[in-house]
Amino acid sequence: MDQFLQHLLNGLVLGSTYALLGIGLTLIFGIMRVVNFAHGELYTLGAYIAYGVVSVLNLNFFAALFLAAVIGLGVGAIIEYILLRRRDLGAIDEVMLIMIGVMIVMQNAELLMWGGIAKAVPSPFSQELLVFGPVAISPIRMFVLCIALILLVIFYMVIERSRLGLAMRATFQDKDAAKIVGVNVSRVYTLTFALGSSLAAVAGALLAPVFVVNPTMGDLASLKAFAIVILGGLGNLKGAALGGFALALVEEFGASYISTAYRDAIGFLVILVVMVFRPQGLFTTKQRVG
Repeated sequence: MDQFLQHLLNGLVLGSTYALLGIGLTLIFGIMRVVNFAHGELYTLGAYIAYGVVSVLNLNFFAALFLAAVIGLGVGAIIEYILLRRRDLGAIDEVMLIMIGVMIVMQNAELLMWGGIAKAVPSPFSQELLVFGPVAISPIRMFVLCIALILLVIFYMVIERSRLGLAMRATFQDKDAAKIVGVNVSRVYTLTFALGSSLAAVAGALLAPVFVVNPTMGDLASLKAFAIVILGGLGNLKGAALGGFALALVEEFGASYISTAYRDAIGFLVILVVMVFRPQGLFTTKQRVG
């Protein structure tokens, strides 16, 4: 039982960041119908921001998190405004090629700037484990869990309680009707892409001290984000959050009780099973965004 609880805690820590990744991707798809292939590179961007701020500039890790959120927000807004604003988002092939191009450019820019060698970001906390009864957790992982959960709650409140969230949900339900009642759909699109990008960058910055940072880390992050979206149901924000935790728990328990060599394979096997028996996702509801 002690081992089970330890694995459960580890899965919750990883699942909280998976949820941030999945929510950012599903938000963009749900409202804009844009498949953001560059989502993993925005995650990588956040990780490199943490590395640059902490390891190169010797500044505070908490400042790195703030900068990752702000820069991710800005980069997302720029991508939407320059590359997508004047495009017909219904032209799926064209938009997909644009986002693949953004992914390639960002990945190679990171490789050119930082090189191909993995970088380590020092933890701002003590290495001594925090012990809670039968389970133990490092301070940095506890911090990651707490911050990710706080961000998920804030994001939920924004979507459900703010005027911006109302505008986003209205745009999702009927873009033309939203325009009639005064919603600036173009601005909603920019804020949507920016917010989704910011969540991905923050997830990368949070996990930078936990794992190593390298230019190709976004590839697997993108695959996991798409897997989470499939688990939760396309456009379903609550489903994306639950899907993130579900995927992380499957990976953690699979690695622990089957083999660590198949950690990622086990998670994707579950995705394939879900696609066969429940292609609409595990947590699909009639009202998706919100």
